Amino acid sequence: MNSRQRRGVILLLLSVLCAFGAFVGVLSVISDVNSKVGPEVSAYQIKSDVPPYTALNAGQFEKVSMPKRWLSDNAVTDISEISGKIAVTRLNKGSLLQSDMIVKRPALQPGEQEIAIMIDAATGVAGKITPDSRVNIYATFAGENEGDPAKSKVIVSNAKVLDVGKLTALEPGRDDRANQATEAVPITFALNTLDAQRVAYAESFAEHVRLALIGPGSDTTIRPSDRTYTLDKD
Repeated sequence: MNSRQRRGVILLLLSVLCAFGAFVGVLSVISDVNSKVGPEVSAYQIKSDVPPYTALNAGQFEKVSMPKRWLSDNAVTDISEISGKIAVTRLNKGSLLQSDMIVKRPALQPGEQEIAIMIDAATGVAGKITPDSRVNIYATFAGENEGDPAKSKVIVSNAKVLDVGKLTALEPGRDDRANQATEAVPITFALNTLDAQRVAYAESFAEHVRLALIGPGSDTTIRPSDRTYTLDKD
């Protein structure tokens, strides 16, 4: 073997060693990335906006894969978790489904129906009303005609609370920004048809709707004469 052949063999060996070193380097980088990212798991992304209290089904979500370490602890990774559940708040398109966004659909008794309204967090809930609580629902109305006194009415007495939703920030209109509540909580009740109509009417036309928590063992009977209050009664 002459000197030229020896140089060729040496260069070939050096090329092989460089290629092997590059391969090892790539494997090292891949291994480092995998160790930092970790294994991937399934999550579920919301396809389009879902209104609060809507019954959920698998068609409202699309399956996506992402590293497990990037998911929050309450991310839903099994779509069967939505079975029998409803959205507790508005679910926005593109968001990942979280377990605190959904609640179990409350069971209703025969003759009852489910109705939910937004209650001012500062004046109506104060964190003390929970599912299975019993409350009186009050509404205040302005006088029907000029000069008529404002009235406070017990719209529904001994109403059963099914669910208390998540605190939600409200966005008042430009003209009444100073007069509206900034935070509210969705409260779901189990009511008969007439009481549900009363609550819907009060939410639409009353100036304020408030809840009064009833203590366990209290007498829930309210005399007809005590269901309406005006200031001149005092």
